[in-house]
Amino acid sequence: MKLYGLKACDTCRKAQKQLEAAGHEVDFIDVRATPLAPQDLARFHAAFGAALVNTRSTTWRDMDDAARAADPLQQLADHPTLMKRPVIDDGNLHLGWTKDVQAALLG
Repeated sequence: MKLYGLKACDTCRKAQKQLEAAGHEVDFIDVRATPLAPQDLARFHAAFGAALVNTRSTTWRDMDDAARAADPLQQLADHPTLMKRPVIDDGNLHLGWTKDVQAALLG
């Protein structure tokens, strides 16, 4: 299972801890330290669409209108912290650490 997020993200750390406590082997990928490959970004965007871009983040608020109007894949490549997180890949893709995602992954 791969968990894509930021090492400083409380939600990502919480998800990793709970998944490991449930017996899952979690490979954590910090998207700031290890930028996502274009094909991974495209796969995530195909699965989640506009929900993948966190428009409530500080990074988004600091962007000018031209940057906000850019292609979402380019935005995420240029600013990895814009990605809503975590993205969890266990063969299926999951976005966030909501009760639905927890139910699907923790049982």
